[in-house]
Amino acid sequence: MQYRRFGKLDFMVSALGFGCMRLPTLGDQTRIDEPLAIQMIRHGIDNGINYVDTAYPYHGGNSERVLGQALLGGYRQKVKLATKLPVPQVKQYADFDRFLNEQLVRLQTDHIDFYLLHGLSRRTWEFARDLGVIGWAEGAMRDGRIGHLGFSFHDDNSAFKYIVDGYDNWALSQVQYNYVDQTYQAGTEGVHYAASKGLAVVVMEPLMGGNLARPADEVKAVFDRAQRKRTAADWALQWVWNQPEITLALSGMSTMRHVEENLASADRSGGNTLADDDLEFIEAARKVHAALVVVHCTECRYCMPCPNGLDIPLNFQWLNRAVGLRQMFHSRYAYRNAHAASQLASACIACRECEEKCPQHIPISDWMPIVDNVLGKGADYDPKMAPVGNGGSI
Repeated sequence: MQYRRFGKLDFMVSALGFGCMRLPTLGDQTRIDEPLAIQMIRHGIDNGINYVDTAYPYHGGNSERVLGQALLGGYRQKVKLATKLPVPQVKQYADFDRFLNEQLVRLQTDHIDFYLLHGLSRRTWEFARDLGVIGWAEGAMRDGRIGHLGFSFHDDNSAFKYIVDGYDNWALSQVQYNYVDQTYQAGTEGVHYAASKGLAVVVMEPLMGGNLARPADEVKAVFDRAQRKRTAADWALQWVWNQPEITLALSGMSTMRHVEENLASADRSGGNTLADDDLEFIEAARKVHAALVVVHCTECRYCMPCPNGLDIPLNFQWLNRAVGLRQMFHSRYAYRNAHAASQLASACIACRECEEKCPQHIPISDWMPIVDNVLGKGADYDPKMAPVGNGGSI
């Protein structure tokens, strides 16, 4: 395992962090395959991972509980533990203590090393700030329940800088970043800005929800031309690690194979280690991928559950595969033979409750009729169909 300094702190962190948003499940996202998940987490730690990340809502609230079980038996002492305050669920000042104390119980620990304000935008940062979250967090640091304060982020670059500058003692910023998202949200500019301020830069979605690990044939063909042979996932991870401003990359691993492959990638990682021709292949792959993506959904499932039963990420997956990966027949078949009609885009009533939760700011209610027209009614997809400000086509 390779290690890097954690921002301005005197701590060397593993290049690979274990993200607990995509643990193995048994049928639905709330039912974690607990024995396998615990085995995977402990295997990662045994092989050098010393940073684990979760959040209050992951897996319907079960991620923190399962991670707490995995860290028993001496594993808690081997890692820095990060979890997140669910800012969108906070209604009053007392909720700060209520959520943190519940999380400590779930995680079976007396302290959180890195406590993040979850999924900040300009609006949610101002809400939490004005409610007194900084004073509260500093109190929790003094009483030992929190080690350091940070934030995860989903908004534009100007909002990112605004939040970075909004508090002098941030320990870290967690950003969505990969070779496709160089100018999206915080982007490369934001990564450099946070690093210049001494913040650790923790990368989430280095594989864009797994999409960069299972690329379209056109993207795969670009990498196949490279003299150095790597998996698509390794190309994406090495691009992130190549940047010295990056502190670590979180990977949400769902199988033991993911853990093994990512550990091997992390062993090969390093700042400024990619050759110029490597970077040229990655840039070529980025351009091809950007031309194929229809909706920039990372399948994070923050939009779920839908009050009408709709499976929003699944519908976007079908559309992206139908159009971007040219799997129209298979996607239409899957759509039309879904086990429940309530899953389908046609069930959307445009309540827009999901849109407030979407980190990618996708106008989901505007997209659902398009999905149904293309997959359910057999219409041809026209890029002009895409709603303005779709947050997806790139």
